[in-house]
Amino acid sequence: YSVAAGEWNGKPVVGAEHFMLYERIPLKEYAKLADRFNPIKFDAETWVRSAQDAGMEYLVITAKHHEGFAMYDSPSSDYNIVKRTPYKRDPMKALSEACHKYGLRFGFYYSLGRDWADPDVPTKWPTKGGRSNTWDFPDEDAKVLSRYFNRKVKPQVKELLTQYGTVDIMWFDTPELISHAESVELKEMIREIQPACIINSRIGNGQGDFDIAEQNLTTQNDAKPWEACMTMSRHWGYFRHETGYKSPEVLLRDLITVVSRGGNFLLDIGPSPEGEFPPESVARLR
Repeated sequence: YSVAAGEWNGKPVVGAEHFMLYERIPLKEYAKLADRFNPIKFDAETWVRSAQDAGMEYLVITAKHHEGFAMYDSPSSDYNIVKRTPYKRDPMKALSEACHKYGLRFGFYYSLGRDWADPDVPTKWPTKGGRSNTWDFPDEDAKVLSRYFNRKVKPQVKELLTQYGTVDIMWFDTPELISHAESVELKEMIREIQPACIINSRIGNGQGDFDIAEQNLTTQNDAKPWEACMTMSRHWGYFRHETGYKSPEVLLRDLITVVSRGGNFLLDIGPSPEGEFPPESVARLR
């Protein structure tokens, strides 16, 4: 979605980083964005040093968002950056190595209960099918989530845990209709492969190690370790004409507020399609 950079067919997108859903773009058409995705200016050590210089202690990178595209070399799905883009390299490998080199803890984000590239992912929020790909796969009742879970989720999470050395955090999103048994199975697999890896609450069904407050500076469960995930601008992903960056003062106040309440502060940056942090983000990190 960074390639679109907030525009589709010459108009501003509806739905920000979720515009494939809001604009109901067919998978075959949306996937053509990969043909132009070539982050040749990506430098893992620059990213990691920028984070570390800002005082950050860990880094979480999106391995797969709701669009279903793997930002790494996924043997179980050809819909990935190595197989489908002119870049043809695995940025996760370089990023994990840089984090290990400079002593930053390393984690993966993985969209769990939404995947608009897979035919077996039903949703029910805010209504039945409300976050599903119903234009390519219209029969919501025919979707069997366990098929997706076994065919894609388990293999890809295992890949992330075995291809990149130590993984400190598995940061899941949108559990949606994941069952209790599936959350437990996923947690047990993670513990078996990476015993020290911590897991956020969005693995679902009460199986996480820490809670998440999204775009919020506090959590309802003060007894449990927690993290605030916040955007630096108005969007999670890269928008070419972004005008809504928060001031350094606001970001610093947010940090102090979260830490004073016992939380961690996960501050989002949406890299450009060329693989660089936007200059506005770099200035605020500094």
